[in-house]
Amino acid sequence: MIVVAGALRRADGLWLMHRRPDDKHHGGLWEFPGGKVEDDEIPPESLIRELHEELGIICRMDDCTPIAFAESGAAGAAGAIVILLYNVSAWEGEPQALEGGAVDWFTPDEMRALPKPPLDVELAARLLQNC
Repeated sequence: MIVVAGALRRADGLWLMHRRPDDKHHGGLWEFPGGKVEDDEIPPESLIRELHEELGIICRMDDCTPIAFAESGAAGAAGAIVILLYNVSAWEGEPQALEGGAVDWFTPDEMRALPKPPLDVELAARLLQNC
């Protein structure tokens, strides 16, 4: 399964993370917002759609740059997962948790300390390696 995720950073240097609803897989953990790539989409299109559905923001493809990926093996019922992380440099609207959970803004050190699913731990480390 291919999944896209967005790394959004405000002008004050804080990064957005989404807390998964408690009743979902990895419930209560913090992740980069995003979701599955549909069969008829290319990854940036999926990211734009997912960020609109999940956060209520509008992005353009020109504002989404791939920066990292993380993958898991095919163990378990979920199968293999590849998450493509994009830097989202601009958006319209104020991000909100429209599908449950919560969103908040964090410093790099706060983001590192958040409880996250394993692939998001890997992605955060790559994103923040120079911070």
